[in-house]
Amino acid sequence: MTSTQSKQADMSASGEHQRSGGVAQKMSGAGAAPVALQTGQGSTRIAPEVVAKIAGLAARDIPGVHSMGSGVARRIGQLRELFPGGSQAASQGVSVDVGERQAAIDLNLVTEYGQSIVDITEAVRRSVTGQVEGMTGLKVTEVNIQVDDIHVESSQDNQQSRDQ
Repeated sequence: MTSTQSKQADMSASGEHQRSGGVAQKMSGAGAAPVALQTGQGSTRIAPEVVAKIAGLAARDIPGVHSMGSGVARRIGQLRELFPGGSQAASQGVSVDVGERQAAIDLNLVTEYGQSIVDITEAVRRSVTGQVEGMTGLKVTEVNIQVDDIHVESSQDNQQSRDQ
């Protein structure tokens, strides 16, 4: 059994899941519900979107990560940045599958030209795992990373940097 099959079997045992807008949500009752962590004094509910946002912010913190998302998502994010107060969504390029106590995370990112993709992706994996586990208490079973592009700085990028 592969790690993905094992993860899916474990998550299936804890409840049904639904992928919606790039974020998998645990189903309970009539609709999608956040993850609930039970203690003797009550429960804490963590929405899958929160897990995706934590993962996205942790990945962006790594030097060498230029941006996140597939081509279309990156373009929409760039357009959003043109408007006052607009910025790219923190969960752009992130898809999560959240179970009772575990989470699997898929990331799409663009790296900077000239830097080791292997080193960048390993650093992203460590950062995302540490932040998600530390902030939510969920066990991260896997962080799958797809490098969609490499950013090559152009003279136009240099001009935009100086203008800001």
